[in-house]
Amino acid sequence: MSFSEELAAKIKNRSARVGVVGLGYVGLPVAVEFAGAGFTAIGFDVNRSRIKALRFGRSHIPDVASSQVQALIKHGQLKVTDQEKALGSCDAIVICVPTPLRKSKDPDMSFILQSAQGVGRHLRRGQLVILESTTYPGTTRELVLPCLARKGLEVGRDFFLAFSPERIDPGNKNFTVTNTPKVVGGITANCARLAAQLYQTLVSRIIQVSSSESAEMVKLLENTFRAVNIGLVNEVALMCHRLRLDV
Repeated sequence: MSFSEELAAKIKNRSARVGVVGLGYVGLPVAVEFAGAGFTAIGFDVNRSRIKALRFGRSHIPDVASSQVQALIKHGQLKVTDQEKALGSCDAIVICVPTPLRKSKDPDMSFILQSAQGVGRHLRRGQLVILESTTYPGTTRELVLPCLARKGLEVGRDFFLAFSPERIDPGNKNFTVTNTPKVVGGITANCARLAAQLYQTLVSRIIQVSSSESAEMVKLLENTFRAVNIGLVNEVALMCHRLRLDV
């Protein structure tokens, strides 16, 4: 049995261990959903106080109830740690770290790079790695892949790498992780297929695109479209205020 077939079987019977790197407003809901879907979810974060609070069942994210965290921790479905070596035990790893802008307005890629290097130090054959962090087209292939390919493993055969942009809208009660369509693009077709299969256990609709770059561009376009529309409405609102009109 090939590594892809073995991983596909684990995903299908929910025996795969799913790691989530970064337990912020994106990562914690994702980890909780995987745990609730029957997987063993392992959340990793470098913030030790955050890990300590989660172990006591205290959620720092308004969209995730503390009672939900408590139940999942108690039953062993959700585990949290600041120990990087725990990533080696995971079958799939989802990276959900921030990409804030520097003062120069360039994206700070250090969190993605550190996470990819950490995953790379413990990478083993048969693992699936998915980047969800908002970033520029080419990041998954040009920045993350080299961190994982150092051991001489071949992507698409020995391990699998994909990009699936986070689409969390904090505070939105109508659209959550499970009913917001998920875009998936892989480094290879095998990578995309496995990533799509994993998300199909959570999300009602999967849109598989041609490459990781396509998936990265989808998120960039979505954010730009939203920002342009918000900017336009704000300008019209100012104009209407001066004209004493109700926008």
